[in-house]
Parts: sequence; C-alpha cells; structure tokens
Amino acid sequence: MPKNETMKEAMEERTVAENRLVQILRDFGMTRSIIVVFLVYLLAQAYFLDLPMGQLFSSMLVRFGMNGILALAMVPTIHAGMGPNFALPLGVVCGLVGGTAAMEMGLRGWPSFLFALFFGALLGGVMGWLYALLLNRIKGQEMTVGTYCGFSIVSLMCIFWTLAPYTNTEMIWAYGGTGLRNTISLAGWFEKILDNLWAFEIYGVRVPTGTLLCFALFCAGMKLFLRSRTGIAVTAAGSNPRLARAAGIKIDRCRTIASIVSNALAAAGMLVYAQSFGFLQLYQAPLFMAFFAVASVLIGGASMSRITLANVLIGNLLFQSVLVVSMPVANLVFSDNMSEILRIVISNGIILYALTRKEAVA
Repeated sequence: MPKNETMKEAMEERTVAENRLVQILRDFGMTRSIIVVFLVYLLAQAYFLDLPMGQLFSSMLVRFGMNGILALAMVPTIHAGMGPNFALPLGVVCGLVGGTAAMEMGLRGWPSFLFALFFGALLGGVMGWLYALLLNRIKGQEMTVGTYCGFSIVSLMCIFWTLAPYTNTEMIWAYGGTGLRNTISLAGWFEKILDNLWAFEIYGVRVPTGTLLCFALFCAGMKLFLRSRTGIAVTAAGSNPRLARAAGIKIDRCRTIASIVSNALAAAGMLVYAQSFGFLQLYQAPLFMAFFAVASVLIGGASMSRITLANVLIGNLLFQSVLVVSMPVANLVFSDNMSEILRIVISNGIILYALTRKEAVA
C-alpha cells in the first residue's frame, strides 16, 4: 500500500476518533465534565494531604445511596409536566412522622424500619393527593406554590412536634418537658439497618450493600412505573397536554398520580436517609432538602421538563461526591471554622449554578 494512502487512512481514523470523543463529551455535557474534573482535582488534593481515601470513598457510596431516593422523587412530577417537586418537605415530614410513630410504638430493628417506611409512604401519598388538588387549580405556578407549601408545612410541623402527645422518653425533652427533641437518635432502633445489611469491605472501602440495593430497587420500580400504561399516560400528559387530552388521557388524574408517587418516595427517602445518618432531625431540618435534590438531578442533565433515571444517578453521584471530598480538604487547607463556611458556599453554589443553567430553564 502506498505511503500516502496509509497516512490518509491514519488521519481519517484519528478524525473519526476525535469526533467520537467530542460527541461523547457533548452527550455527557460540559457542566458535568467540569464537575468531574473538579472532583478528580479534589481527590488528588485529598491523596496528597494524606487523607484516608478508603473512608472518603466509603462516605461517597453512603451519601449516594442515602440521598438517592430523595432525588428520584423528582422524576414523576417532571414527567407529568409539573417541574421539579419543590414541595418535597411535604413527603419528608410524613417520613419523619412514620419514624417517630414506630419509635413511640416501641418497635425496634426491622419491624420499626418497615413500619415507618410503610406508614410514612402512606401518609406521603395522602399528602401528595391533597397537594395535587391544589396544583390542578394553579397550573403553570407549580414550582412557586410548591416552594411555599414546602416551607409552610415545615413551620406547621414545628407546632406539631411541640404539641404532639408522644411519651417515649428517648424522643421527648428531658426533665418533664413537652414535645419532641430537635434531634432524635436512632441507636437501638433502626440506625444503619440498611448500611450494615450485607455490607463488605474491599481495599479499605466499605460498601453499604443494603442501602445501594434499596436505591436500585426503587429505581427499578420507577422504571417499571414509567413503562406501565399509567406511566406512559403521565409522560404523555406532561410532554404534550393537548395531544394527550385529545387521546382521552385525563391530565389532572395523571398530575395527581405523579404527585402521590413523588411525595410517597420523599417519605421513604427520608427514612433511608435517616437510617444512614443515625438521627431523625425535626423542626427546621427538612426546610431546604428539596433544593439539594433538585440540584442533583439538574447537574445530572435533567431540565424543568425532561428527566431520565441516568440524570438521577449521575447527578446524585457527582453532587454528593463533591460535598464529601471538599469538606475534609477545606478543613486541612484552611481551618475548622472555614471548612464549615466553605461547605455552605460549595453546596449553595452548586445549587445556584444548577438552577441557572440554560438547559435547566429551557
């Protein structure tokens, strides 16, 4: 073969490879590429600062699993054309009610966790139905009204936590006080019940098998839901309401189903989060949980009108990993006080960037 032809073929193969790489980067997204580079930089800094890499990777896996279902709760409402569920605290507080109810009944271990999960998700579904009645009357203002509802329910629940007739001494204020504590320990109840299930260690990294499997199970359930007749109707109602209405699909019914599923997932996700965290955090704690979940899916490539399970998985992994690695690095480079400030700056900065991306508002 002539030398010129060989060089020409080599150049063509190189061009094809470069175009393929560019296409992969374009599909992955510039935003996520930048965040991946930033994460790699943080991991390199952690390595050179002699931080325990095994613990960092373990924490990344735990936070990926414990926050995953909360991010997954964004999928139904976006598919239904309602945008991200900024009213996530509606479901979150239902999960907290389920957890405190299980402790009040004296249930421990798996009975406690399963009862809390079932009861919390049931309450979340009811709350989602009531919330949908409101949303179906103010179409086009879902995110604004959702944010208001989320903040309002947290304030209302502050009164509930203070006046509810709980008697469990591990939950109520000591010395004859009334109401529940701000933070309730789950030690002896269902602390890390999923994290420790079938957990194993590899190269110093502890894998929380139960939590990851639980997240995977919910993802599989969501995929089946979206492929079902009801899920397809919900997606059709969100993507093209006029065409869906012409096809006989009831738009309000689809929006109601999406709200019920989303808030039930939020309740379940709160309990999965709590068992990993080791505490139930009441009062003002659930206030901003929706923003972190929304930022996760937006960073993963979702928009206000389109989302896939891949967006949830990628965004949740990137968002939580950056938060996990940046804290100890900042703690060593600066100081203890400065690291806490940087934690707030980094987390809120990611949220602000995610919410103001062109893709996010398209």
